[in-house]
Amino acid sequence: MKQPTRRELLTLAAGGAAVGCSPVTNRDTHTADDDERFAARLRALPDRSNEVAAISDAERAARLERLRAEMQRQDLDAVVLEPGASLQYLSAVRWGRSERLFALVVLADDDPFWVVPAFEAPRAEAAIATGGPAGELLAWHEHEYAFAPLAQRLVQRGARRVAVDHQARVFVLDGLARTGALEVGSAASVLTALRGQKDEHEVRLLRLANELTQQALGEVATWLEPGLTDREVGDLVRRAQERLGLTDVWVLSLFDEGAALPHGRASGRVLEPGSKILIDTGGGLHGYQSDNTRTWIFEGSPDAEFQRAWDLVRRAQAAAFDAIRPGVPCREVDRAARAVIDAGGFGSGYEAFAHRLGHGIGLEGHEAPNFDGGSGVLLEPGMTFSDEPGIYLPGRFGIRIEDCVVVTEDGADHFGEWQRSPTSPDR
Repeated sequence: MKQPTRRELLTLAAGGAAVGCSPVTNRDTHTADDDERFAARLRALPDRSNEVAAISDAERAARLERLRAEMQRQDLDAVVLEPGASLQYLSAVRWGRSERLFALVVLADDDPFWVVPAFEAPRAEAAIATGGPAGELLAWHEHEYAFAPLAQRLVQRGARRVAVDHQARVFVLDGLARTGALEVGSAASVLTALRGQKDEHEVRLLRLANELTQQALGEVATWLEPGLTDREVGDLVRRAQERLGLTDVWVLSLFDEGAALPHGRASGRVLEPGSKILIDTGGGLHGYQSDNTRTWIFEGSPDAEFQRAWDLVRRAQAAAFDAIRPGVPCREVDRAARAVIDAGGFGSGYEAFAHRLGHGIGLEGHEAPNFDGGSGVLLEPGMTFSDEPGIYLPGRFGIRIEDCVVVTEDGADHFGEWQRSPTSPDR
């Protein structure tokens, strides 16, 4: 029995089919020279991350003032922020979450302050000095827990109506409420109002992030060869985005019937001429996220059913885009896309188009608001979303095409280029 090739061993290690049991094409021809060719192509990609600057301390300080104004408008005295996207929006401080509360407390009409475990105070002070905003450190000792000292300080500062970041853990809101000294609620409305509309700088960051993801997909598509697995293709897409300057890159790489589950898993399927490829991927540029999906045929032409389904998904995406304008409820954009697929004969409702049309995007890959059939949120200029209809046929194939869009004063704009054909991700 011949010895398995390096690629066959990789497939076995990744949980693929045993040698001799999977539809392998040209696997024995892949050599170390081929690996070096991939590496050389990756090295040739330029780091483009400096084409748009990161958010500055001055911009974050302006955001803090906007938050205060929104708090006053909503009659809130204080907002408590755990580490997460909203704290990242206001501060360059990075801190991990644990059972010990670390938080920024923003007051509507007073200076902010930080809540830190006492034994971590020196490290916290150094972190805050590099990323602000500056403020008092309220250090609590292990036997105290954080909530009684925090509630006492809030009362001393004249704060009674307190909102907790809606993405904070339940024990934070519960701990403050149990003190009995405060009116405690969710900061969802105030933080969504703060972060929902992106400014010009944020839009530039989101645009470049999505352009880099699309560039990576287009580059890798020209490198593909029979015998690569879905995992290996995903790894090339990840590495290409990293070379172009994105961080925290994620990739969902699915072939053929594996793509019939919208959030399926790579399983070691092998690329062959005629394979149907779906890649959903993105990464971060100075914290701002990309999210793009492309579906195409590898080395072949689509059959009539796949071509019809692909055309329908692209038409649905375009119909949704055309429906976007200020004042339109989010649910109407979802309905515009769903109506195209419903009329195309692939089933109504969620039968083939199994998920919402899209989600908000910014510092988080998924953030409020969403393009779903229940959302009455009215679109405003600067809101950014994914536009990603799909058709999923179990046991056969799945198609999704995804681009990110921004609401403008009189309609919408999109980041990068639309996919134009089911034979390539970038044309």
